[in-house]
Amino acid sequence: MKNIVVMGSTGSIGIQSLDVISKNNSHKVIGLTCHSNADLLFEQTKKYSPDFVAIDVIDSSHNLFNLCKKNNIELITGNDASSNIPFSNLDLAINAIVGTSGLRPTVELIKNGVDVALSNKESLVLGGHIIMPLANEKNVNIIPVDSEHSAIFQCLNGENQKELKKIILTGSGGPFLKKPIHEFDTITPNEALKHPNWDMGAKISIDSATMMNKALELVEALWLFNIKLDKIQITIHPQSVVHSMVEFVDGSYKAHLGLPDMKVPIQYALTFPERKDSSVGSLDFDNLNLDFKKPDLEKYPILSLVEELINLGGNRVAAMSMANDYIVQKFLDQKISFNEIFSLIKEVVDEFASDDLPSLEELFILDKNIQLYLDPN
Repeated sequence: MKNIVVMGSTGSIGIQSLDVISKNNSHKVIGLTCHSNADLLFEQTKKYSPDFVAIDVIDSSHNLFNLCKKNNIELITGNDASSNIPFSNLDLAINAIVGTSGLRPTVELIKNGVDVALSNKESLVLGGHIIMPLANEKNVNIIPVDSEHSAIFQCLNGENQKELKKIILTGSGGPFLKKPIHEFDTITPNEALKHPNWDMGAKISIDSATMMNKALELVEALWLFNIKLDKIQITIHPQSVVHSMVEFVDGSYKAHLGLPDMKVPIQYALTFPERKDSSVGSLDFDNLNLDFKKPDLEKYPILSLVEELINLGGNRVAAMSMANDYIVQKFLDQKISFNEIFSLIKEVVDEFASDDLPSLEELFILDKNIQLYLDPN
């Protein structure tokens, strides 16, 4: 039985991960971490009886303190609590933390030799140049949880990397695929949160609506699969049935298909290299119609910007991702319009652009400076 920690356990992926683990007898939850949802963490702690729990923000009077004391559960609190957990008895970690906050925990896990089932795409977007060499040095497995990267990972398993010609990264196009671009400025947060296929958290849902999610996944794929930008193609696939594809030098393709259910890639990351039965349903091929088309770059300008920033290098992709964290929250708080998301991201990147590849600590300084720039008060 593998000992596992679920980081970001109160978020969408964390909750689904715990559901998968509950139906799988091969893993024991010995740790849970979250940012501030103490009430849900309390319920999860009661259910899973972990050895430790970690939370960044909690009221000192919360019942979680008494629960942990009564059951001899170590409680870690304070800023960046997920990075300060005990690592010694861990076999695997699911990093389902959202945004930049997931970077340091990923680095700490790898330093301590813990295999990572990675849902936090920002870890590689910000620090791929740090994480991948470190993972190789520590002989740590990074198993992708994102449906697209899990699909590519599965398609490439057992194949010769030298025979790979292209990765085709699919994206649904989000909730506004058919919405005229002249109506984008009136989009509300509630509209943007209604993804047609996937059940996701708020931040990722907005990223899907802008296709920032796909921009981040593009960068993540570069690091995960050690491939150049000109060998990755993004295609719109509204049905979200083909989760991604690969093309080989002989003209052959392999595609990974499945229902749009995050429990499939979560379970694969947990059971890899094996597969186990699940309760996820099957595709109905008698009534299956699949569409693919080129992304509309006028609707989704972030896809052009991310390629430009990748080619320019330095800290630019990191600045884009960090800015997006804060700007999406501004949109959710109804402080900016939908169209201002992109213009603000571009403004921040222009303000903080540097040709130097940032160290880990420089990334955290950059994040703080971007936060202050966007919220000076």
